[in-house]
Amino acid sequence: MPGITVIIPTWNRADLLRSVLENLRQQTMSPAQTLVVDNGSVDGTAGVAARLGSERIALDRNLGFAAAVNAGISAAKHEWILILNNDVELQPDWLECALEAANQGGVQFVAGKILQAHAPERLDGTWDLVTRSGCAWRCGWNALDGPAWSVRRPIEIAPMTATMFHRAVFERAGLVDVRYESYYEDVDFGLRCALAGLTGVYEPRCVARHMGSATLNSDGRMTYFVSRNQVLLAAKFQLSQLSRRAVWLGQAFALLPPIRTGHLLSALKGKRDGIRMAKRLAVERVDRARLQALLVRNEEELRGFQEKLGFDLSWKLYFGLAGK
Repeated sequence: MPGITVIIPTWNRADLLRSVLENLRQQTMSPAQTLVVDNGSVDGTAGVAARLGSERIALDRNLGFAAAVNAGISAAKHEWILILNNDVELQPDWLECALEAANQGGVQFVAGKILQAHAPERLDGTWDLVTRSGCAWRCGWNALDGPAWSVRRPIEIAPMTATMFHRAVFERAGLVDVRYESYYEDVDFGLRCALAGLTGVYEPRCVARHMGSATLNSDGRMTYFVSRNQVLLAAKFQLSQLSRRAVWLGQAFALLPPIRTGHLLSALKGKRDGIRMAKRLAVERVDRARLQALLVRNEEELRGFQEKLGFDLSWKLYFGLAGK
């Protein structure tokens, strides 16, 4: 049976690390290798990793989620690689279920159903859909769980909250882009996978619970990175060449959620810094027709879900004004 390496990026959350490592010990199939990538923690992270039998890769400072993932990939020894947030709890058969799904479908990556830890009747994540604006939606976020989310299906973009990849994916699509630091690095990676013809599967029998932004949620830092990296994604893939109108409208309407959460200033700083970084950003060389077809397909699916669930204001405005 092929082995699984689990990569857990972490920073100054020894409490969460203890929980996720103890959770892995309860799996019906044990991981062959567990790598804790420590982003320069100054708490008890090193001791927790040692006591619970994981390998620790120590970075000298916090380089962000993307750099930590890459360090783990470079040290991974096994065929399958599970990238796992430190604030996720997997149901006991998650690894076994994911490997079974991968073997049945002949796919390159497997994502499961992720529920909100504090409201497990609601979804935290499934798979991602990205638009011509560079803004993405975690499909079904905050919707009530139910039959619609319990069907196995092919997917193109998977969140790195808890997704298992075949190591060949990184050989073909490359590593995670460290310029994002944290947030949207998985959307970027998913786009590159889709454009390379790599396919995944959403397996709803693989259930996890996610606390959500437990490391960067206290002072608007999450909002800053999301806002900045939406700009970086649009610039890197030159989305304004597909539709300048869609980019400007989508980026503007993405400021509405931060207004509701009181983090508008952080979001505006993110957009400002994203524009500055975009001026010296190397662009991704891709098949433009294939990229456009992918994004249009994603938008059509996103619009369909929004119609069924009830439009968020930002998406309602975007679809009403961006055009096709």
